[in-house]
Parts: sequence; C-alpha cells; structure tokens
Amino acid sequence: MAKFVYSMQTILNIKQKTEDQIKMEFAEAQIRLNNEVDKLNELRGRKVSYIEYGVELRKQTLNVQEIADTNYAVAQMDVLIKQQEQVVQYYRMEYEKVRAKLNRAVQERKMQEKLRERAFEQFLEEEKAAEFKEMDQRTSFTYGQKIQEQ
Repeated sequence: MAKFVYSMQTILNIKQKTEDQIKMEFAEAQIRLNNEVDKLNELRGRKVSYIEYGVELRKQTLNVQEIADTNYAVAQMDVLIKQQEQVVQYYRMEYEKVRAKLNRAVQERKMQEKLRERAFEQFLEEEKAAEFKEMDQRTSFTYGQKIQEQ
C-alpha cells in the first residue's frame, strides 16, 4: 500500500504554528487584562477602606484636617478608579480582538484538517479501487492460465 502524502501539509503546519502563536498572544492578553482588573479591584478596596476610616474619624474625634484628608483621598480614589476603568476597558477590547483572531485561526486550521481528512478518504478510495483492479487482473490471469492449460 502506498504512503499517504497530503500535498498541503506545509499549509496545515503553518496554520497550526500560527494558531499556537495566537494562543500565546491570547494568554498574554488575558494576563494583562486580569492584572488591570486586579489593580481596579485594589483601588476600589482602598476607596472603601478610606470611606470606612472617614466614618470612624467622624465617630471618634472631630479632627477636621484628618477628615478633609480622608475626603480628598476618597476623591483621588474616584479619579484613579475612573482612569483604571478606562485602562481595563482598553485591555478588554484588546483581549476581544485577540480572541476573535484566535477563533479565525482555529477555524482556518480546522478547515485545513477537514481538507486533509477528505484527501485521505479519497486516497483510501483510490487505493481500494487499485487493489480491486489488481485482484481482478490476477483472477483474470489465473483463469486465462487454466483455460490455456486445458
């Protein structure tokens, strides 16, 4: 039986390598997004702690300067949170772009694999037909030899 050779194997290999590279890019984008979301959550946590500290200050003493500093810190946290939300939105969009790119790469690879499978099935059919033809020729030859011997 002949060996199956897919004529577009190099293209399939390139598609697989491209997909692997995009998977790495996707993982990096996901890590960057997660890091930025963590920073945002940390800023929100700091804001909550400043608010809680301000409430405690109001309950305990009337140190106006500390209360004003705490209010300023809360306002600063609002600004930082808005900036960080924009950064997170940017990285979320980048993440989605890479995800879409990965989906396209996966589809292209799967399409190449299906073409390879079809080519292999066609190869098997051709091999089967060739084998049947060879058996038919042997049978005809053997039958012809028996008739000549008689």
